[in-house]
Amino acid sequence: MSPSSDRATTEPLAALVAVFAVTLGVALYAGVLDDAFGTLDDDRNIATPTADTVEQQLSSAGVVQPDGLDTALDAVPANYHGNVTITATTGERWSSGRKSPSNADTETRTVSVQVGPGAVRRGTLTVRVWR
Repeated sequence: MSPSSDRATTEPLAALVAVFAVTLGVALYAGVLDDAFGTLDDDRNIATPTADTVEQQLSSAGVVQPDGLDTALDAVPANYHGNVTITATTGERWSSGRKSPSNADTETRTVSVQVGPGAVRRGTLTVRVWR
């Protein structure tokens, strides 16, 4: 018996399967990391959470009060600019903030708007946020 016959050898097919398994594992791990950290980029729509806060600030018992619109821009995050607009189906419109650019993140939702004492109408709350 020669000394080389005592050495361990690996079948080529087993080595290929092992390399494939390791490669697959690394690829799956990289995919999971990309999904987990992919949400941290700056391309998210900042208007949606801002609109949630604005609606909470302006609402009382589920009805938006346009007279509180002056403080609505406090919900806009630091280093951002915002515009909040309430439009009632009666044609009345209230707005606060600067004119928004066309590329601003926008969130529009249907709300109940108090248009007068004891008068509530359907309307829209539009929040625009940009840098």
